[in-house]
Order: sequence, then structure tokens, then C-alpha cells
Amino acid sequence: MMELNIWFYSGCLLAILGSLGTVLGPKVNDPIVRTLNTEVAAIGVSLILLTYNHTLAVLTFMTTSVITSLLLLRVITRLEEMGADT
Repeated sequence: MMELNIWFYSGCLLAILGSLGTVLGPKVNDPIVRTLNTEVAAIGVSLILLTYNHTLAVLTFMTTSVITSLLLLRVITRLEEMGADT
């Protein structure tokens, strides 16, 4: 039981720190750093779900990683097309 609590609390910590790092962290204007911070939050969510079901955790990690990567890459290309300074 103690092992499940460790995974759950470390997942909560990673999800919170990754979310705060994406919004408020250092070099937030850099799209690569923002993508990495989003991946930290995705790993935290999958660790939380790992305490409940292994298959659910793997599927959640894969989908959140793919979706956030695609969205952030689309935003980066749109900003570059518009000539915005990132």
C-alpha cells in the first residue's frame, strides 16, 4: 500500500510542477521548453493513473503526449507564419 501512495503523490507533484512550469516557468516564451514542461505534466498524470490501472496509464500518457505535441507544434508554426516574435 505504501508503494501506491508514493506513485500517486509523486504523480500529483509532477502534474502540478509541470503545469506551473508550462505557464509560469523560466523561458516560457521558448516553445521547446514549454513542450518539455507539458511532457512533465503528462508523466505526472500517467503516474496518478498508474496507481489505478496500468493500461489506462499507458494509454493516457500516449494520447496526452501526442495531442499536446501536435497542438504546440501547430501554434509554433502559426506564430512563425504571422511573424510573431516568440
